Formats: sequence, C-alpha cells, structure tokens
Amino acid sequence: MQDENMGFNSLAVHAGGFEDPLGSAVTPIYQTSTFKFENAEHGAKCFSGEEKGYIYTRIGNPTIEELENSVALLEGGFGGIATSSGMAAVNTVYLAYLAAGKHLVAHNSLYGPSRAIMESLYPRFGVESSFIDATDIENVRKAIRPNTSLIYLETPANPTIGLTDIEAISKLAHEHNIPVCVDNTFCSPYLQKPLDFGADIVLHSMTKFINGHADIVAGMVVAKTKEDYNKLRPVMVNMGFNMDPHQAWLTRRGLKTLGIRIERAQENAIKVAEFLENHPKVEWVLYPGLKSHPQYELAKKQMKGPGAMISFGVKGGFEAGKTMMDNVKMALLAVSLGGIETLIQHPASMTHSKLSKESKDAAGITDGLVRLAVGIENVEDIIHDLDQSLAKV
Repeated sequence: MQDENMGFNSLAVHAGGFEDPLGSAVTPIYQTSTFKFENAEHGAKCFSGEEKGYIYTRIGNPTIEELENSVALLEGGFGGIATSSGMAAVNTVYLAYLAAGKHLVAHNSLYGPSRAIMESLYPRFGVESSFIDATDIENVRKAIRPNTSLIYLETPANPTIGLTDIEAISKLAHEHNIPVCVDNTFCSPYLQKPLDFGADIVLHSMTKFINGHADIVAGMVVAKTKEDYNKLRPVMVNMGFNMDPHQAWLTRRGLKTLGIRIERAQENAIKVAEFLENHPKVEWVLYPGLKSHPQYELAKKQMKGPGAMISFGVKGGFEAGKTMMDNVKMALLAVSLGGIETLIQHPASMTHSKLSKESKDAAGITDGLVRLAVGIENVEDIIHDLDQSLAKV
C-alpha cells in the first residue's frame, strides 16, 4: 500500500502500484518478450488503447512499469520512461525535442557523451547547439535563438560540480516557450527535484545512485506533464531504447535503499571534502557542502544536501593527476559513480580526453581535476587512501 504523503524512504520501498495476483512481496520479473491476449477483441482493444494491457516488452512490461511509476512518483512527475542506458535516456530527450533546423542550449560541462554526440552526430541531421557556462543565467539568455527548442542542464555539472539555478533558467526558458530538461543523476530525487523548480523533464543514468550497486546499466526519463510524456514515450518505443525486465527488477531493488545509501555516502563526502580542502597538495576543492563553493547558497536552496560527488585540483596538473590515479589502493580507478564503493577518475586523461583543449578550458576541466564519487566505506579508510596516494604526487 502506498500513500503519496509518505516520507521518501517509505515511498522508495512501497511506490509503484503493482499488486502481484499470487501475493509476491516484490514485483516478479516478467521475463517475456510478448504477452498473449484473451481473444482477438482483447488484442484489438490493447492495440487501440481502449483497454489497458501488455502487448510486447519493448512497448510495456509490468516489471518495468513498476519501476517507471516509482521513479516518477519520487520525482513528482506525470510518468516515467525507463531506458536501456543513461545515454538512451539522453537520446530519447534529444530526439523528442530536436530536429533539422532546431537549436539546443546546454551547459558546457556535461557528461562527456551527452555533449560529444550533440557535436559529432546530431549536426548530420541539421541540429545546432551552443554550449555555455549555465551557472550564469546571462549566458543562457544570450544563447537563446528563435529556433532554440530545448535547454539541457546538469546540476551539479559533470565533472566540475558547478550548480545551475533551475528555477531562474526554467522561468527564462518558459518566457520563450522552450522546455527545460535536467540531468539529475548526481543528486537523484532524494537530494533534488528539478520538476519542483520549474523543469519540464528530468532524466537519470540509473546506473548510478538509483541502482547504486555498479551491476547494471539503465536510464530513466520523467515528464512533468502528460503532453511531454506523450512526446517522449513513442521515441523510446520506436527507437528500441527499452529496458530489459531483469535490469528493471535489479534497479527497483536498488531504489529501495537509495535514501539510506546517499545519507551515508554524503556523510562521508562532507568529511572527505574538508580533508581535501586542507591538504597541501590540493589546489582547490569544489563541493556544494563547503562554504568555498561559489554556489553554496544555491545548493542550500535547491538541494536537500550536498551529495557525494567532489571535484578537486591536484597541484602539478596532468601528470600529478595521473600519478594519484596510479596510487590509490581502496578507491577504484573507474568511471561511473553512485555505487556503494568509492570511485575516482581523472577526466582530462579519461572521460573528457576527446574534448579539445579549448572545450575543456571553457568547461573548467583542468588538467589536474580529479572527480571523486564517495562511497559508503568507513570514512577513515577513504581519507587514508587519498592521503597515501597524494603523498606519491
């Protein structure tokens, strides 16, 4: 049983609305590609939409639908659309709102592939884009054109942890009838709800915090309104971006502990950020929980907490960053984030290495920048590992 007035952790456990006819405490894995109809009339009504029913897993599946309903409820949206990966979620949004002759405005510091495909693939189909520092709303205002059809944000941004004022930019966008999409992967709905601040669409790489165990790849798009949902869902279905039922089941299981996992990781991250800020071999630290963060007050306004993602600069630049990476022992040198384990990576030599120096400089991705995704281990062990690896620099 669920009640929308329940607290977050209660909803995370009980939301979804699926009741198994055999009484299973968890939604079963409907590992099937197709569903049989009662008769020809039933099949016809399912296809026409006159009657609710399942047809084919690419179109809909009970296990996947339960996950979609759960995340949509936690985000405060009309409906969720589960996808096979975070990039499938990104492309679902791009394809729904962009076309030949249309223009995208996006933050210049994004998840690498989100920007790379817009610069390398979408121009083949006549889509234009502008990447600007969206932490300053004036840059967004100047970038809007008559043909702008989508504003796409990440906040906190990947990997610089810059924050964008969702409410202010949504208000500006809506003055021009432009929808706003926010990639909420770094926060999850536990820490931030972009739809509450005026955004129209929110998306996640559920590979990260929502699943939280580094064992699946998955994405989710949540639309605020039925109108936007009806634009987005056909793209996922027709492009074949659908999720697998077992993938959905694992993600739904991870979702149940989202709140308690983030609380522990965030508690650790606050202590780690303070340690880094006082380390002699660290030039700077960007973490929304530190008063030194340039958008510290904005973080308090639109985030429930500062989260578990930290960026910091190692003195010595590119080679210093690589040296630190080569000497961590407990932290995993790996891309991704949001799992129970601490992950560390060096964007200049890894995730953002394909960007030009000009693009990296404009986005604030310096040679010594290190991105740290803090996990739920004992914080003393995380700090010790960082300290001994920095000692090698």
